[in-house]
Amino acid sequence: MNIEKLVALNKPFKIFAEVLEQGAIDQFIDFMEQPWVVKGALMPDAHTGYSLPIGAVIACNGMVSPQAVGYDIGCGMCALQTGFKVSEIQDNAKAIFNQIYRDVPVGFNHNKVDAEWSNIPTMTEATAKIFSKNGLRQLGTLGGGNHFIEIGVDEHDFVWIIVHSGSRGIGHAVASYYMGVASGDGKAREGVYGLSTESQEGKDYITDLNFCLEFALENRKQIIQRVVKSIQHVGLVQTEIDGHFINRNHNHAELKDGLFIHRKGATQAEKGMMGVIPGNMRDGSFIVVGKGNEDSLCSSSHGAGRVLGRKEAERVLDMDKFTESMQGITAKVSKDTLDESAFAYKDIFEVMRLQKDLVDVVAHVKPIINIKG
Repeated sequence: MNIEKLVALNKPFKIFAEVLEQGAIDQFIDFMEQPWVVKGALMPDAHTGYSLPIGAVIACNGMVSPQAVGYDIGCGMCALQTGFKVSEIQDNAKAIFNQIYRDVPVGFNHNKVDAEWSNIPTMTEATAKIFSKNGLRQLGTLGGGNHFIEIGVDEHDFVWIIVHSGSRGIGHAVASYYMGVASGDGKAREGVYGLSTESQEGKDYITDLNFCLEFALENRKQIIQRVVKSIQHVGLVQTEIDGHFINRNHNHAELKDGLFIHRKGATQAEKGMMGVIPGNMRDGSFIVVGKGNEDSLCSSSHGAGRVLGRKEAERVLDMDKFTESMQGITAKVSKDTLDESAFAYKDIFEVMRLQKDLVDVVAHVKPIINIKG
């Protein structure tokens, strides 16, 4: 790896990954070379992404980069600790699985009517045009790819609902627009581009980025509400508990101490901050608390990190091994989800070991039901 070039820049950086392809290092260097990037880090799950590696964090002075945030603005995790009984979830897993697919649109599917959303945040006129087309019909919908709904159980027999989703088509359209603005020719180009935070374009992007963060959070909240209703539809009743609700997104830019901290597939992990780090369909997710490590710009991984691209995974992975690995978990186990199997990702337990200075594990939620697009 071309670490010498990074060192020669004489800027603070830290790499927490042990397995990292050259392409990811090159993308990281391209951004770190910019005079407006003052500090950076790569998380244990880092791998080559679009413009900036997935799992990268950079601190920028006076600039914000749509390319460094990415297309799915606000993509992240929500987790709700519930009062459902483990045994009842297990006994009714197939019925709950089927009901969720009836209640939550997945893949490219949207709601047939607008969802309700009170107190819609401020957005620019450009984003309002995008949102007016079908924005409310996208709320409460999962999407595809690595987005998922999971119902699982932790070491203390608490049942959790965990959702990974983002800002859907709205976020993608907003990101595409501002990537074109940043590149200067109206085309969403991959590469190193930024907008001055003092420019009108930069201010507009920050406004619309914050709107998309709120949209993504509302989307995950509405998905969780639908999942709870799906479970209740099957006949299960919760006991009253003071359950945790956690929200952490991992595609954003936030102003901190005068710098814009860009996280591209990285989770904010300030000291005492609760978070969720998913592993894979087989190994579940980790509920964590941040340690506020400044070397990582108070960040952690956003998951396990891919080792195989989707097409490569479909080509080289064994369907029988995937099926065997998912025994005991009610999920869509098929060639359509082979690229989301545990074998397409880094070992999540090793990733968690590599970030022991970034987060403490509060609970490990093992999957009972997994929903994919």
